[in-house]
Amino acid sequence: MNIEKILNERQKWFEWKNIKPIYLKLKKFKNKELKVKSVKSNDIIEIETHENPEILELAKMLIPWRKGPFKINDLFIDSEWKSYIKWNTIKHFLNLKNKDILDVGCNNGYHMFRMLQFNPKSITGFDPSALFNLQFEFINSFIKSNIEYKLLGVEHIPFYEKKFDVIFCMGVLYHRRDPIDMLKELKTGLKKNGEVILDTLIIEGSGEYVLSPMRYAKMKNVYFIPTLKALYNWIERAGFKEIEFIGKRYTTTNEQRKTQWIEGESLERFLNKSQTKTVEGYDPPLRLYLKLKK
Repeated sequence: MNIEKILNERQKWFEWKNIKPIYLKLKKFKNKELKVKSVKSNDIIEIETHENPEILELAKMLIPWRKGPFKINDLFIDSEWKSYIKWNTIKHFLNLKNKDILDVGCNNGYHMFRMLQFNPKSITGFDPSALFNLQFEFINSFIKSNIEYKLLGVEHIPFYEKKFDVIFCMGVLYHRRDPIDMLKELKTGLKKNGEVILDTLIIEGSGEYVLSPMRYAKMKNVYFIPTLKALYNWIERAGFKEIEFIGKRYTTTNEQRKTQWIEGESLERFLNKSQTKTVEGYDPPLRLYLKLKK
């Protein structure tokens, strides 16, 4: 697989009818001298810069904002997900200083921006979405980090020339048709003694079985949701030597909800009125966090 050829081909995505106007406006915006006064990387990534009406215009063009939140001067981009809730769950288990890091399915880079405070050697993000890439470029035009963003997916890891100390894979596994192969692909991207930070959906149950729904919480692209034991079996079959349990918790409408910065529905419409089941009748989303060691 020729990664450079794939990346060159995917540059054409910025010519798509719905993407090109944003791409061109952002390109012109980035060519201007942006005088940034401060950047604070807390739960809300806060940027203070000189006022510019194009900031609001671009932020609105980049809707929907799934991950965040971000604040640029007085503009609060209230993303669908309060991504700091997930970050605060895992951050105390991380050792990222002087490490080469990959974030697979990085979306607009919120978590990568949070990683900067750990002083890693490098950060690379993979996500095959032109829109999320442009959101990242917009925020990074203020932060000016050296993060590399590639329009790639987990399937490209075995063919990518660089290897990593830590790979983050958050919210991807249940979207893959072959989860064991995907775990193997993650493993190929690790250096010796490398580790994966895995966040995925599971179902409660003491057995070794999986849920394979046609739809789950209105998502069409969910293929397998395992019990904890079934997931551990997948991980063992993929060849990982150690599993460290970080935690698990249900996703609530405090963490994921509809705001003015997205389009369509969010979690409150994916659950029943009592929020005890998905609209399809399954248990609500339960997320598990693990550290996998090569």
